[in-house]
Amino acid sequence: MTLSTSDHAPETENAARRQIQWGRIAESYALVASLVVLFLIFAALEPQSFFSWANVSTMLGSQSILVFLTLALIIPLTAGDFDLSVAAVLTLAAMTVAVLNARMGLSLGLAIPAALLVGAVVGVINAFFILTFRIPSLIVTLGTGTFINGIVLWMSNSATIGGIDFALVNWVVAVRLFGIPLAFYYALIMCLVIWYVFGFTTLGRRLLFVGRGREVARLSGIAVDRVRFGALMCSSVMAALAGVIYAGTIGAADPNSGNSFLLPAFAAAFLGATAITPGRFNPIGSLVAVYFLVTGITGLTMMGMQSFVQNLFYGGALVLAVALSQLVRKRSAQDF
Repeated sequence: MTLSTSDHAPETENAARRQIQWGRIAESYALVASLVVLFLIFAALEPQSFFSWANVSTMLGSQSILVFLTLALIIPLTAGDFDLSVAAVLTLAAMTVAVLNARMGLSLGLAIPAALLVGAVVGVINAFFILTFRIPSLIVTLGTGTFINGIVLWMSNSATIGGIDFALVNWVVAVRLFGIPLAFYYALIMCLVIWYVFGFTTLGRRLLFVGRGREVARLSGIAVDRVRFGALMCSSVMAALAGVIYAGTIGAADPNSGNSFLLPAFAAAFLGATAITPGRFNPIGSLVAVYFLVTGITGLTMMGMQSFVQNLFYGGALVLAVALSQLVRKRSAQDF
């Protein structure tokens, strides 16, 4: 008795599905595996310096600001908008805390909400020009970011302002849990909150629909402008929160410090879009990407590489990540 071709079809289809499933899993967790492998390589090469709890806890705690800024970026990116002003908002928020608390003597209970309010105002301004005049978000946020940098230099007289209340420093880096600064846990909590919003709420689905196709989303009854407005607002407020944490990390505000975070944040955002949920900006992937990048840079630095390796690593990672994310998106669209 022979089996017909149709009898073999279910087995072939099931085998194909299993193959695709394993391929998707490998793709989703390739960056996680790369992080583990990279860590083990540097641990073997530099066991005394790299493979120590002091170094690991420092890496985890020191990147919390970058995690916050990357999470701030992926919200408007998911909706199809760029926000190049996040680094400037971070600096402005940190400087607001320093001026109000260190110079004017106001309590942190007033200075921190004021800094977050400043971030919200910047978000409103960005959204107003983008949505009212239909100017590309890239141009608007580049302009507002440059304008904010000028404001920060005026506020600080181009000088670092120190003397911020130690209570902020205490609750950001001085107090540790399992040897890791609290700033890391703040970033982790924020990552989980955004993961929940993106994956399990109507708001997260609307952000994704708007980013995939605004006209289709509008025809489906989604208030596209309202979603984009909210995404830009959240981005600026989260960047301001990153600024508050940064002020607590160093106990001061540097008028030029925020600019160094912009490229790494974009690199981590796009690199994270190739992991966990390939083709989508996602918070868990962004978290993994941040620590993949810092692991590589820290390991190479400990091996004697000069400081230029940081620019090479971040710049190269951004270009490769954008290319990979575009390939994944095109394939996902074809599969769909």
